[in-house]
Amino acid sequence: MVGRAAARYRGISGSLRRMSSGWWVHQWYQDYGAWMVAGYALIVIFSITLHELAHGWAAIWQGDRTPIERGHMTWNPLVHMGWASLLMFAVVGIAWGLMPVDPSRMRHGRRSMGWVAFAGPMMNVAIAFVALTVLAVASAKSLAIGERATLLLWLAGYINLALAILNLLPVPPLDGSRIAAGVSIKAYSFFNRPEVAGASVFVLLAIVFLGAGDLIFDAALAGAKWYLTVAERFLNS
Repeated sequence: MVGRAAARYRGISGSLRRMSSGWWVHQWYQDYGAWMVAGYALIVIFSITLHELAHGWAAIWQGDRTPIERGHMTWNPLVHMGWASLLMFAVVGIAWGLMPVDPSRMRHGRRSMGWVAFAGPMMNVAIAFVALTVLAVASAKSLAIGERATLLLWLAGYINLALAILNLLPVPPLDGSRIAAGVSIKAYSFFNRPEVAGASVFVLLAIVFLGAGDLIFDAALAGAKWYLTVAERFLNS
C-alpha cells in the first residue's frame, strides 16, 4: 500500500521541477489549493530552521558559543533565513539559511567544522525519517489520517531528502564542501581558493535553473519510495 501511495503522489516531484518556470504559489494553488501552498511553505521554513539549529547545536557541542552570542539559537525563522531568503522563497520557491559559527573557537578546528556541517543534512534526514515512518505506520495499520495529511507527510519526507542530498554536494557554500574540508586537508585548501568559490556560483545556478536539480529530485524520490517500501514490509512482517 505504501509503495502505491508513493507512486500516487509522484506529481509533487513534477510540481517542484516546474517551480522555476513560473510563480510557484499560483501553480500550486491551482494544482492543490491554498492548504497545500501553506503546508509546503511551513514544511520548507520549519526544515531550514531545524537544519540551521542543528549546525548551532553541533557548534556549541564543539566548544563554539558564537551561535548563542549572535542570538541564532532561536526558533524564529526570520533570524535564520532573513528577508532576502523569504522573499526569494515567496517568488521562486528557493530559500536558504545561515548559522554563524567560528571554527577557530572549536576544539578541533576544521575537523570540528566538518561535524558542524554534517549536522545540518543529517537533521533533514531525521525529519524525513520521522515523516515517512509516520506515513508508513498509518498505511500499514490502515489508519485514516486523511489525504491531505498523507500528502503533507510524503512532501515533508521527500523535500527533506532532497535538501539533504543538495547540501551534501561538495560545492561551496554547501555543507558538502565543509564536510570534505574537515576530512581532507587537500580538500580544505582546494575549497578555500578564491577561484573555486567564484566558480561554485555558476555550479549552483546550473543545479537550480539548468535542470541538474532534476537528478536530486530523482534521487530523493527513489530514496523515499525505497524507505516506505522497506518500512511497510517490516511493519507487516
